[in-house]
Amino acid sequence: MKTKPTCFTAGRAARLRARLVLLCALVCTSLSMAARSAADYTLWYNRPAADWNHALPIGNGRLGAMVGGGIVQETIWLNEESLWGGTKVQADADAAAHIPEVQRLLLDGKPREAGALANKHMASKPLRIRSNQPVGELVFDMMHGAGAKNYRRALDLTTGMATVDYEADGVRYHREMFASADNDVMVLRLSASRPGALTMRIRMTRSQDAVTTAVNDSTLLMNGQVYDLPKAQCGPAGLHMRFAGMVRAGHRGGTLKAGTGTLYVQGADEVTLVITAATDYNFAKMDTDASIDPARRCADIIAATATSSYDVVKARHTAGHSAMMNRVTFHMGTAPDLPTDERLKRVREGGDDINLAVLYFQYGRYLLMNSSRKPGVLPANLQGLWNKDMAAAWNADFHTNINLQMNYWPAEVCNLPETADILSHFINGLRPSGEITASRTYGAKGWTMNHLTDPYGRTAISDAVAWGTFPIAGPWMALHQWEHYRFNPDRRYLAEEAYPSMRSAAEFLLTFMVKDKNGHLVTAPSNSPENSYRLPDGTTAQLTYGATMDIQIARELFQACLEAGKVLGGTADFDRQLRRALNELPPLRVSQRYGTIQEWIEDYEEIEPGHRHISHLFGLYPGTTITAADTTFFNAARRTIERRRYYNEVERRGSYTGWSRAWMINFYARLHDGKAAGENVRLLLAKTTQDNLFNVHPPFQIDGNFGGTAGIAEMLLQSHEGVLRLLPALPPTWADGNIDGLCARGGITVGMTWEKGKLKSYRLLSTTSQRVRVAYGGTTRTIRLTAGKPYEWKAE
Repeated sequence: MKTKPTCFTAGRAARLRARLVLLCALVCTSLSMAARSAADYTLWYNRPAADWNHALPIGNGRLGAMVGGGIVQETIWLNEESLWGGTKVQADADAAAHIPEVQRLLLDGKPREAGALANKHMASKPLRIRSNQPVGELVFDMMHGAGAKNYRRALDLTTGMATVDYEADGVRYHREMFASADNDVMVLRLSASRPGALTMRIRMTRSQDAVTTAVNDSTLLMNGQVYDLPKAQCGPAGLHMRFAGMVRAGHRGGTLKAGTGTLYVQGADEVTLVITAATDYNFAKMDTDASIDPARRCADIIAATATSSYDVVKARHTAGHSAMMNRVTFHMGTAPDLPTDERLKRVREGGDDINLAVLYFQYGRYLLMNSSRKPGVLPANLQGLWNKDMAAAWNADFHTNINLQMNYWPAEVCNLPETADILSHFINGLRPSGEITASRTYGAKGWTMNHLTDPYGRTAISDAVAWGTFPIAGPWMALHQWEHYRFNPDRRYLAEEAYPSMRSAAEFLLTFMVKDKNGHLVTAPSNSPENSYRLPDGTTAQLTYGATMDIQIARELFQACLEAGKVLGGTADFDRQLRRALNELPPLRVSQRYGTIQEWIEDYEEIEPGHRHISHLFGLYPGTTITAADTTFFNAARRTIERRRYYNEVERRGSYTGWSRAWMINFYARLHDGKAAGENVRLLLAKTTQDNLFNVHPPFQIDGNFGGTAGIAEMLLQSHEGVLRLLPALPPTWADGNIDGLCARGGITVGMTWEKGKLKSYRLLSTTSQRVRVAYGGTTRTIRLTAGKPYEWKAE
């Protein structure tokens, strides 16, 4: 006897809706077919994942899963963006009264004494945060033989569909799973070629702090509450965030029964699982909320989904996902018909696979859109959305001395502005806490933060005073809001969301910075992220004043505020303060020792010349102040990179982390060095990329993926100088290709085709009528764009 599914409706109306939505999906996906015929946008493998690090990710911005593709036992690791240990604490030290003395000691060349005083008064309480946590694991045991053949698991980036196919006991088994943003659920369907072949046990587990029960014969509910154990410097122990997870099963044919915390399927033709999770986190409060019932929220979400058929939910997901993903198409020939891990192995062994770079580029876009979009409210963390550990590496937090910023480098140029909206809302959510930090810790106005944060809006100094004191983080984050406006010129967004944050961050700098012995306006205290220097007496220090990165960020923010003032008007008094401050900032300097960009305000010796951070090149990328227009600093920037990468004849050090290598790609792109940029793309794949194309620090850290994607885009298009530079850093090996859908500042979408390393055509589409300069090779042309009307050029 065949039964109707219990988690989706069926019937004529539902089938009609499904056909209509499927038609829309086909229209949306047809735009990508030409590109896919040349460069397959699919990760695929001929064996199950060995562990979490080989599994394949799906996500909808709020919910995430890693699909392992097991045969007899499948494990799917589940995440919900807001599930964290800890609790909201305003941890700032009351250090404002001591800041003038710390500054005096730094300016007098006594960083060790300044550090001792800062350690005594500036350390926050608690000093550390708790970790992001997973929801748990969805496990199902298949009751068939262990032997399988013709195995394939895959992730289609254009549809967001993870699939598993294999044969066992003469039956062909198929699974497909996706994370729907529209319905805010993850859906898994299992089917078999022989009727009645699906028999399995379904469980949802978590290692601690949760219990799973069967609500009825089709539903599992996990209820939990994080219990934070006592841990030094990590805040109060006890019961904190509440959470829940829910799985509802439907079947066609066979039976479905509940056991003790499990569901049993016997003899089914088809099984569908709808999965969701929730916490009691309230983004508006950046805190937990006792009025939120996570289990009720899960039940409501699944109940809403049950009014649609599986085909409708799948088609709606595919249409929405594909429409967003397919904004950018990119190919450079035909991809080899090999499993992704085999292709990567070839690159590790010294080969080249330019189409793997194409896949990596699109994978970065896929990861960003699926870890930073509605229904989510939090930005992508150090692992995006995908974390299996209760105590994750670096807590899977939001690190703001480069990592969170790097996560969003591809957002604008790669045509995913919605992801930057999530970041911008988060930045503004941090401002109330950041105003307290500015006042209590630094004795300044405006808002700022330091080198990390969490969903509770922490802006206080964290981890350690020496490297955790990073008050330039707030201004740096505000620059992302300016960039969002530059790519998407929306006066309302600038006036209501970006400029208030930018202005407040600039006010912080104006009231925090002090004059040094040369009359220059400098930050103090601060550090050049995570690096140390040697004083003339041989002692070492991290805390400093006027670090080069600080000054470059301050200059960029002051200039951005002036530009925003021109658009908005009514900022004359504030603009005069900004111009005065700009004139008082110290100049960029070249080291007399090595001919490199000087990292600190004095020409100190580095403790670690091959350090992973290259903070003093902020002005080259992502900043805009080091360009080919000034050959002195442009050439010094190149020497800086080479010293970081090869600081002696024996040992190669720089770029040994994935994200640092990704930064190198962007640096070389800005230096218009396509050969070096392309080689670093190859090395990113060969040295710091896992079989599932997750990049590693090590361990896994998603900023390498995002930085690599941004770097590839930067090799093909640049617009930071007020000119559209086409193919500014094309590698010699990328001889033929085309890309469409990249974005330039000013609201311009760009498409290009090249052959034998030469530009053959380009297409521009602008949201506003404007004049733009377009540069290729040694030629610059000024053209007029009309809003909404494509401009096309072809080589004669």
